[in-house]
Amino acid sequence: MVALTLGAAVNAALAGALADDDRVVLLGEDIGRLGGVFRVTDGLLERFGADRVIDTPLAEAGIVGTAVGLAMRGYRPVVEIQFDGFVYPAFDQIVCQVAKLHYRTNGRVRMPLVIRIPWAGGVGAAEHHSESPEAYFVHTAGLRVVAASTPQDAHLLLRQAIASDDPVIFFEPKRLYHAKGEVDLDLDLADAPPLHLARVAREGTDATIVTYGAQVRVALDAALAAEDEGLSLEVIDLRSLSPLDMSTVAASIRKTGRVVVTHEAAREAGVGAEIVASITERCFTFLEAAPQRVTGHDIPYPPAKLERHHLPDLDRILHAVDIVCDRVPGEVAR
Repeated sequence: MVALTLGAAVNAALAGALADDDRVVLLGEDIGRLGGVFRVTDGLLERFGADRVIDTPLAEAGIVGTAVGLAMRGYRPVVEIQFDGFVYPAFDQIVCQVAKLHYRTNGRVRMPLVIRIPWAGGVGAAEHHSESPEAYFVHTAGLRVVAASTPQDAHLLLRQAIASDDPVIFFEPKRLYHAKGEVDLDLDLADAPPLHLARVAREGTDATIVTYGAQVRVALDAALAAEDEGLSLEVIDLRSLSPLDMSTVAASIRKTGRVVVTHEAAREAGVGAEIVASITERCFTFLEAAPQRVTGHDIPYPPAKLERHHLPDLDRILHAVDIVCDRVPGEVAR
């Protein structure tokens, strides 16, 4: 085990994949000589050369389109989209080509392509540099969608994503790039939990918080604060947003009977809506209260000075916990 930041854990995963498989290539804006705007790919150009770590033009549709061609020819490309808000120019390629080629060729064409996206808010970035577009991709059949929340998962899930024959959208919470944790760099992928499996980040008995990405830390902080008030909260880190591991979620709710779902993205038609619908279908008779969602607001992402009002925080989560635990009058958490 070694202590690494989440960004360094991603770097180690990319280096390991490049070293282990000559078919792995990296593509993205400024990922080579600069080492990426977050320095996540720092040093990889020097180690593996410009034919494996490729600085591209500022053209997301061209980057992903090139990666599609590489994947069709047997390579395993890993694309970096420099910021989450820059992925939209590549949306047509992702939805119409990446997600569909394997299906519409009846399996003859595989698409072992990973699209890494520094994602979500909390860093005071400029316009188009803090977005939460995960629902678009979760809704797109043919894609795996993964969100890391710890350095260990950033390393492990990325290695698994690169090894997968499915196309993977890989979300990296940019406000956690400097968060440190213990990482087992030698963990055998054959012994690791499956890519789609959720993680019980904290066990509890009174209510369940379901979340992913940077919100996992906020949920854990909320659980710690609730402990001082005599509440035991279980925290589920989804890790995979498509497919969803509803079995792990349902097992928790059958134990606690109460659930709060939280994410940074907008509320309407968000991932949380799908989770709550699935919970209601699977666990209706176990629920002691209506599920609550604590999300970003249904607005374009606000300017940096206002983002703290947009991101779900500890107080908003604890208010929702109070609602499901009948500690305040019933209402809808906002």
